[in-house]
Amino acid sequence: MKYLIAGLGNIGPDYAETRHNIGFMVADRLAQKHEAVFSPARYGDRAVFRHKGRSFVLLKPSTYMNLSGRPVYYWMEKEKIELSNLLVVTDDLALPTGTLRLRAKGGAGGHNGLSSIIDLLGTNEFARLRFGIGSDYPRGFQSQYVLGKWDPEEMEVVGPALELACEIALGFGMQGVERTMNLYNKRK
Repeated sequence: MKYLIAGLGNIGPDYAETRHNIGFMVADRLAQKHEAVFSPARYGDRAVFRHKGRSFVLLKPSTYMNLSGRPVYYWMEKEKIELSNLLVVTDDLALPTGTLRLRAKGGAGGHNGLSSIIDLLGTNEFARLRFGIGSDYPRGFQSQYVLGKWDPEEMEVVGPALELACEIALGFGMQGVERTMNLYNKRK
């Protein structure tokens, strides 16, 4: 069995370690935990690791957030990965910082990266792990907040949540989305 874990974010040093790049941060942590190394590939950086007989392809798209659909579609086709084996990891303003929610399907919820993936795949029937980044910003400053770096207090919450996100991603591959949702969505 083969799975694609696509962590969404924006490329370049200006976006590193920002709230919007939490998908990249999860992918990096997964790669680190499994001694996988990212290499430049078509439409992004890619790493592969095996865990208990299953293959996990990690993807960090290089097309910027708003065009995330193209790399996800390309690597699903290239690796022959079924839609049911796709997990997209993305930031979510609607969830408190560090809160994780796994969903089997759903709309974009105003997230341009998810919109792009839904458009290119022609369906919203794919799993996504929503990583809460909170919404503690003044009216009109959403963009600055989302593209801002985590502050030290937030990192105290984000660090453990990154570890949990890795567990959820592995659980998705090992046990499926429904069972993993039941195990983790109620946890704080």
